[in-house]
Amino acid sequence: MGKKHNIFISHYYKDDDKVQDLKKRLIDSGYDVRNYSVDSTKHKDGRTPSKAVIERYLKARIAASSTFVCVIGDKTHTRPWVDFEIKEAIKQGKKIIGIYNHGDKDKVEIPKALKENNVNIIGWNSVDRIGDLIEESNDNNHNSNSPNYAIQRVKC
Repeated sequence: MGKKHNIFISHYYKDDDKVQDLKKRLIDSGYDVRNYSVDSTKHKDGRTPSKAVIERYLKARIAASSTFVCVIGDKTHTRPWVDFEIKEAIKQGKKIIGIYNHGDKDKVEIPKALKENNVNIIGWNSVDRIGDLIEESNDNNHNSNSPNYAIQRVKC
């Protein structure tokens, strides 16, 4: 459990408190995680960047992560940026895990891209399970048939 894991936690911004709770629960359970997603603790000056800038930033953050976690709440399936992030994680061949907000397991719609790709989806109280899934090799991931793109650096 001592190994560091870079994770990207996709979520609807109104569920930001759940992201903070999830990070704390993982750390309290002994998992050393670095969250590469965008949450309220990382907002700078309140200005909204362009769509192209946001897409470039999200792609880079997802690429820097070994695991993509989607917090699933009542509005998650309606959010265009969450949809973009899920599709980008799939395209990049990331290990993907869905986790329901506390109490939402039987009440919410799962984002379409998660359903279509047979993603592991677990309940809020399954911190040990999410830790196990984070630590599993990507070979055991639902997404093992997707290409796993290596980062290549090219001098221009």
